[in-house]
Parts: sequence; C-alpha cells; structure tokens
Amino acid sequence: MGMQISVTPDVFRLAQVFTISRGSRTEAKVLTARVGRDGVTGWGECVPYARYDETIESVSAQINGLGQVTRDTLQDALPAGAARNAVDCALWDLEAKATGKRVWDLAGIAAPKAVTTAFTISLGDPDVMEAEARRNAFRPLLKIKLGTPDDMNRLEAVVRGAPKARIIVDANEGWDADVYSELAPHLIRLGVELVEQPLPAGADDMLAEIERPLPVCADESAHDTASLPALKGKYDVVNIKLDKTGGLTEALKLRAAAIDAGYGVMVGCMVGSSLAMAPATLLAQNVAFTDLDGPLLLAEDRDHALKFDDDGVHPPVRALWG
Repeated sequence: MGMQISVTPDVFRLAQVFTISRGSRTEAKVLTARVGRDGVTGWGECVPYARYDETIESVSAQINGLGQVTRDTLQDALPAGAARNAVDCALWDLEAKATGKRVWDLAGIAAPKAVTTAFTISLGDPDVMEAEARRNAFRPLLKIKLGTPDDMNRLEAVVRGAPKARIIVDANEGWDADVYSELAPHLIRLGVELVEQPLPAGADDMLAEIERPLPVCADESAHDTASLPALKGKYDVVNIKLDKTGGLTEALKLRAAAIDAGYGVMVGCMVGSSLAMAPATLLAQNVAFTDLDGPLLLAEDRDHALKFDDDGVHPPVRALWG
C-alpha cells in the first residue's frame, strides 16, 4: 500500500490579541499534514504566513499536489516554506512511530532537554505593555514586539514592569535606518541583549556599515541554508524557524552551517500549537536564544501538549510527536 498524504485546516484561539508591526490577530490558523503508510500515520503542523505570500489555500494546494515522497525527495519537490515544513515533520514522525525510535535517535543527535524560552509581549500602548510585562515578570526572558517610530516609551514601560527579566526586542522590519540608529544606544542602555530584524529584508545593507555593539538577529532575511551568504557582515545571529526552512531536515543543516559560519543561533516560531513547536525543541539545544512560546499564547492546544515549567519548554512526549 502506498503513502497517503492529507492536509486539514485547524484554528486555535489565542489567549489575547497578538499584535506585531504588521497587524493583529485573535486566532492561530494552521494546517495539519498527515502522512500514512502501512497503517502508521505521522503528522506535522505549519503556519502559512502572508509575509511570505502564503495562504491556507496555497499551502494546502502544495501539499495536496505531492506524490510519493521521502524526506530526501521532498527537499526538491517543494521549496522552503510552510508546506514543506508540515510534510517534512510528518515524515519524521512517521518514521519514529514505524521504528519505535525517537526522532532525535533517528537524527543522530543527543536527547533534548528542557530549555529556557522567551515569552512574547505583543505591540500595544505603553501602559498595556507594562501591565503585561508585570504579569510575566517572573519569566527569565521576555521578547518585546516593537517596530514603530515611537518605541522608546514602550520599551521603558516593559523594563519598569519586569526589571529583572532579560530582554530581547523584535522590530519585524518596522524601523528604517534612521530610527534604528537613534534607538540603538537606548536599547543598549536599557540592557536589551538582542534586536531582531530591525530593518526590512532587502533594505538592510546599512547594518554592514555601522558598529553593532548590540547583536542583530536575522529573521525575515534568513530562511534556509542558501540564504546564509547574504547575511555576512550584517547580522550576528540567525533565527531558525521551521516554517521558513521548510522542515526539520533543512533546519538541522542550517543550524550546523550557521554555527560553522560563526553566527549565534536563535530558534523561533510562528504562533502555532505544541505540534508546531515539538520538532523545534530538537534545534533549541545549546543555542543562544530560544523563542518557542507559541503554545503559551493560546487559549487551547493539542492533546499531550508540550510541558512548560520553571525549566522552560520540554521536548515532546511520544503521543504528541516524534
């Protein structure tokens, strides 16, 4: 009996409105891919992202158009992106279930442990962001969504609300060169440890021309291994997301290549369920920053969801994935 591939849309309500510089949402719309063979079914999740010209419909069509694939042939059958991610992760899960092994054993890497994850404070009025920071001041690492010309009040409000938390900021391409140059000294003054994608991808050459006392992380500018050469001299850290790399297979290659090239690594996520985060916990071992808080932003999640506690985010149980 051959391989069967199917894809279904799923919606998860968010615990509260989530806002970045490009807009707001109240729910996470994801796609769940299932790959079956010989009575065993593996599954994976992706989040189609409009910034990369992806929709639920277009990504579903990519998955439904696949024939018989292996992890190796999938890399050429689909480009890096959400569709390949869901199917690639489903194929890893399928092999783990069929062999009775865990995915990390199949990948030849050490068993993952719990890692500290950032918790995201979404973009809002300074008083709202301060209150949210105060509610989450117990968390060791906060990620602050910024990306407007008047962000200083927001950042100072968050620092007031959570004075002991480590802080990273994410502009989501929302600043221009002048705004970033003006803000950078203040980010350093307030103890920010990292700034993610301050300038738009494709308009970030200025980063190679200035000193970077504050490490700069490539997100929208970094997708897969092929995107690494263009980052040289502009970025210090690479944000690896499964929905950008097109799955765990390419993400493992990108992680190794980025480290070999001297970059720090951040492992990030789109807003999705525990199923989307589960493979990323393998990547998040011994990296500079982990941002796998998607399930913490949801009002509902998958069965056998990832465990979050004082140690951070734990690797998945078999019943969830891998």
